[in-house]
Amino acid sequence: MIEAIAVDIDGTITDNERRICISAIEALRKAENANIPTIIVTGNVVNYAYATEVLIGCSGGLVAENGGVVFKEGENNNAVETMIQRDFITSAEKHLKEKLGEKFSKHASHDNMYRLTETVFYKTIDLKEIKKALTDFKYIDELEIYDSGFALHITDKRINKGSSLRYLCERNNINMKNVMAIGDSQNDEDFLKEAGVKIAVGNAEDKLKNISDYVCKNQFGDGVAEAIEKFAL
Repeated sequence: MIEAIAVDIDGTITDNERRICISAIEALRKAENANIPTIIVTGNVVNYAYATEVLIGCSGGLVAENGGVVFKEGENNNAVETMIQRDFITSAEKHLKEKLGEKFSKHASHDNMYRLTETVFYKTIDLKEIKKALTDFKYIDELEIYDSGFALHITDKRINKGSSLRYLCERNNINMKNVMAIGDSQNDEDFLKEAGVKIAVGNAEDKLKNISDYVCKNQFGDGVAEAIEKFAL
């Protein structure tokens, strides 16, 4: 029995141009109507994730910034909950500004001003260049660098999409064995591993497909709809 659906945004319910797929919206609303809540699990900032949740009609809450932020209406006095202090990330930003110079501001994501627990670069800069700039960073072992397919995320290793999804589910008495998780990229691996039913959409990275219980025949939102019809409805 599927108690909840945990789903990524970019490349999962959206296409490769970040346009949300109507098929995914329709399927997620069908699940909600069947009393199966959807939890949004994303690397995006919390206001973006919340807007997505509201516009689709999801009721399970959300995990944003790759696990750094958790939010669910009616809980925690309706306040956003940060899962980690950003000390290591703040230090990493300072280090990268010194190492990359003008490249930092040129390639840093415009939404970093809203991020509470991580820092993000557009994929206009090579991941190897960021890793090289961090080789002599004092707290390098405390960081995780994700390529979401759409951006490069530098996060605190102590939290991830999976740990925060489990936290949110346990708080709402949802058994992780009965959660269906759907994703497409490297930063989705942690929360798929926590879920009882692991789904990779057809366009997912091979590594994610290899750990999944089911790989959708369809891509993006069509794959999400396929999985919901097959396993939840």
